Amino acid sequence: MAKEDFYVQLGVDRAAGTDAIKRAYRKLAMEYHPDRNPGSKAAEKKFKEIAEAYHVLKDGQKRAAYDRFGHAAFEAGSGGAGGFERGFATGFADIFDEMFGDFVHGTGRRDGAGTGRGGDLRYNMEVSIEDAFRGKKATIRVPTSVTCGPCKGTGGAGGAPPVTCATCRGHGRIRSQSGFFTVERTCPSCQGGGKVIKEPCRTCGGGGRVQKEKTLSVTIPAGVEDGTRIRLAGEGEAGLRGAPPGDLYIFLTIAPHRIFQRDGANIYCRVPIPMTTAVLGGTIEVPTVDSARARVTIPSGTQTGHQFRLKGKGMTVLRSSARGDMFVQAVVETPVNLTAKQRELLRTFESETNSARHSPEAHGFFSKVKELWEDLKE
Repeated sequence: MAKEDFYVQLGVDRAAGTDAIKRAYRKLAMEYHPDRNPGSKAAEKKFKEIAEAYHVLKDGQKRAAYDRFGHAAFEAGSGGAGGFERGFATGFADIFDEMFGDFVHGTGRRDGAGTGRGGDLRYNMEVSIEDAFRGKKATIRVPTSVTCGPCKGTGGAGGAPPVTCATCRGHGRIRSQSGFFTVERTCPSCQGGGKVIKEPCRTCGGGGRVQKEKTLSVTIPAGVEDGTRIRLAGEGEAGLRGAPPGDLYIFLTIAPHRIFQRDGANIYCRVPIPMTTAVLGGTIEVPTVDSARARVTIPSGTQTGHQFRLKGKGMTVLRSSARGDMFVQAVVETPVNLTAKQRELLRTFESETNSARHSPEAHGFFSKVKELWEDLKE
């Protein structure tokens, strides 16, 4: 009986693209798969026919030959259907792997051994604002896994290297077949690594690494900010059996300061000013982040909230010679615990004060309040 046209078998047009052919085959393969039609010879025959059709039409050269000569292009002696029959199990395994590989193997397919790279580590460090300003060198102790000394990381006794796994021949995966269904799975002997240890090292048990606390020196650059991350390449966990180590990431937190508040490269400082200094004027000294002192001139009549800018007295800018500014915010302090004489002097001062002249803000505010009340009465 004449064989059915491959395009008709897949239900696609002769001008169909590769993607359309693949979608058609995938749909039919799921429908006629022997596992979904147990005991059905018709389904098995159909499944084999559509697999043969896809095997030819997915290949550009074979498809061109088929379009020109039809089934005759693959008759015995022409390298066609006969060859497909002989290599059907292998050919279909390749087709199925191409079509459904992600479903069967997962998205993490591996060819050969995995890298076994060591894990990355995180270390949280708190630094003072002064250390963030000038930078520092710190010593930290990190519990981690390091390369095993006796086997030098190979995992084998006396440093013997791993040998190729006899079960999978170094591929890390093995295939099993049931009828037309081929499944690939991780090799149980080497767990996907492709190599095995004949005699494991007694110290590390064949892993090539042991647990140990490692002492490291860390350089904190000047100008770091809260949340800065420092990467120490190769200082994470040691890899399995000589594989590359992971990295160590140090996350910095700037500790709260008793006096200073930081905003980027600028420093802010709230300074209480005696009422007499605010009224009469004068000078004060304030600390700076570089452990020095700065003199600030307070003009007569300074009010609470007024800011004095000290240019270049702020934080160091990361990877730069520049510095931010420091802002001193005045907070005028009202006197407390007055003596009787001091109270009498203040009353005399009050009696001689012209509110509109000496306290313009207060005078203006209460004038507006008075106008508001009068408007409400109307």
